[in-house]
Amino acid sequence: MVSRFCYNHGKIKITVSNVALLHCCAVFLGMTENLSPGNLLKQTETFLDGMIHWSWHDIIVSLKSCESFFTYSYTSGLVEKLIFSLLEKLAQNSDIATLIASSSSSSSSPETASRFRFSSSAKTTPESTKPGSLSKQWWFDDLIILPPMIIEKIIANMGACGTDNNSFILTKFLLHYLKNAVLRCKGGAKSSVSYSRADYAGLAGTAVHGVSRNSFSCRGLFSVLRIVSGFGLSTDCRAKLERLIGGMLDQATLDDLLISGHDDRGVFDVNLVIRLVRIFVNSDFLSSQKLKKVGRLIDKYLCEISPDQNLETSKLLGVAESLPDSARDCFDGVYRAIDIYLESHPTLSFEERSRLCSCLNFGKMSLEACKDLAKNPRIPPNIAVQALKSQHSKIPQSGYPVSVKDVEGPSTSSSSGHMVLHSDNVERLSQETQEMKMNIQRMQWRVMELENACREMNGRVSKVVRQDVNVTSRTPPYNYSRSPFPRLC
Repeated sequence: MVSRFCYNHGKIKITVSNVALLHCCAVFLGMTENLSPGNLLKQTETFLDGMIHWSWHDIIVSLKSCESFFTYSYTSGLVEKLIFSLLEKLAQNSDIATLIASSSSSSSSPETASRFRFSSSAKTTPESTKPGSLSKQWWFDDLIILPPMIIEKIIANMGACGTDNNSFILTKFLLHYLKNAVLRCKGGAKSSVSYSRADYAGLAGTAVHGVSRNSFSCRGLFSVLRIVSGFGLSTDCRAKLERLIGGMLDQATLDDLLISGHDDRGVFDVNLVIRLVRIFVNSDFLSSQKLKKVGRLIDKYLCEISPDQNLETSKLLGVAESLPDSARDCFDGVYRAIDIYLESHPTLSFEERSRLCSCLNFGKMSLEACKDLAKNPRIPPNIAVQALKSQHSKIPQSGYPVSVKDVEGPSTSSSSGHMVLHSDNVERLSQETQEMKMNIQRMQWRVMELENACREMNGRVSKVVRQDVNVTSRTPPYNYSRSPFPRLC
C-alpha cells in the first residue's frame, strides 16, 4: 500500500480497516511534511481526526486491524486513541456511563477517570452510532472479535483491571468473552494471529476478582469455574473461587460436581471436590441439616465416579472420608459406590479391598445392605464378619420382653390383642436373630476353610522341597535333567 501511495502521486484510498496500518507505516518510515507536502502521515492523521464521527462498528473494525502489529500501534498511541473513542460510544448509554464512572473511581489514574467523566457527559451522538438494543449487554457480542491484549487495555482504561474489578457488568462481559474464547480454541477457528490459553490468564483473573456471592448463585460459581479453569489461573484466584463455592456447597447438585479433569488420571476432577468438601466442613455456622444434605450429595457423586477405570483407590477413599460420620445417617450409599468400584476394578489386591472398606461405618448400615455385603464375593471375609457382628450386636438377644400385666389377670379382648401382637414381634425378631447367627457362622466357617487350605498348601510345599533336597543329594548331577519342583506360578 505504501508503494502504491508513492507511485500514484500520493493518492490512496484510506478506510477504517487500513488507516491504522498506514498510519504506523508512515510513522515508521518518517513520511512527514518535511519530505513532501500531503505526505502519508498527514493524510492518516487527518482521517483519524474525524474519528468522532465514526460509528461503533467502525471503531471496532479499526481496533481489530491493529491485532497483527499491536505492539507498534500501542506504543505509537493509536490503540489508546481508538479505545478512548470506543469508551465514549459506550458512555453515551446512561447505564454504561454509570458503570464507567463507578469503575473509574477505583482506578489509580486520575487522568483516565476525568476523561471518562468528560466522555460520559456527552448527550448528543449521531443516530448511526446508537446501538439498536437498550440492554446493558448490547455490546458483549460486538467485542468478542477483539484479541485478548486489546480487551485487557479496554478493561484497564475503565479502571477495573485485576483486583480493582468491582463491576458486575464487566465481570459478566469477561466471562462471556472467555466462554467464546474456549469455543474458538476447541473449534480451531482460523485467525491471522493464534493465541494460547495462557494469553487469557489475565482476563480470567480479573473475572474471578469480580465474582461475588451476592451476584452469583452456587451453580453460577460452578459455571465460572468451568470457564476460567483452563486459562492458567493463579493460585490465589483459584483459591478465592473455591472458597466461594465451598461455602455454599449445600446448594450444589450432582451435575455441578461432575467437572472434567485436566489430566489423564481420571475422567472427573476428584481433587477439586475433595477441596470443596473440606472448605465446607471447616466453614463457620455449619448446621447439621446442611452437613447431611452435602453427605447425600457426596454419596451420589461417589456412585457416579466409581466406574472410572483410571480412578485411584486413594481418590475414592479421599472423597468418602472427607466428611465426618455425622454427615451420614446411613452408609448404604457408600457401600454401593464401593461395590461398583470393586466390580469395575477386579484386579485389586486383598489389602486394597480391605483398605477401601475401612471407610464404612457398619453400625450405620441397614440390615439388607449388610446381608448383601456378607454374600458379596468381592468383599474380604474379615470385613463381612465385622459387618455381621455389628448388626448382631444391635439386636436384643431375648427379643421384646413380655409384660406381666399382659399375662396375668382376666383375659379381655384388648389384652389378648396386645398379646398376639407381642408374640408376632418376638417371633419375627427371633427369626432375624437366628438368620444373623447363621450368617455369622457361615462366614466364620469360610474363614476357617481358607486358613486350613493355606496350612495344607504350606505343608505340601515344604514336603516337596524336602524331597527335592533328598533326590539332589543321592543322584549325580549329570543324571538330573529336570527339577521335580512344581511350577507354582
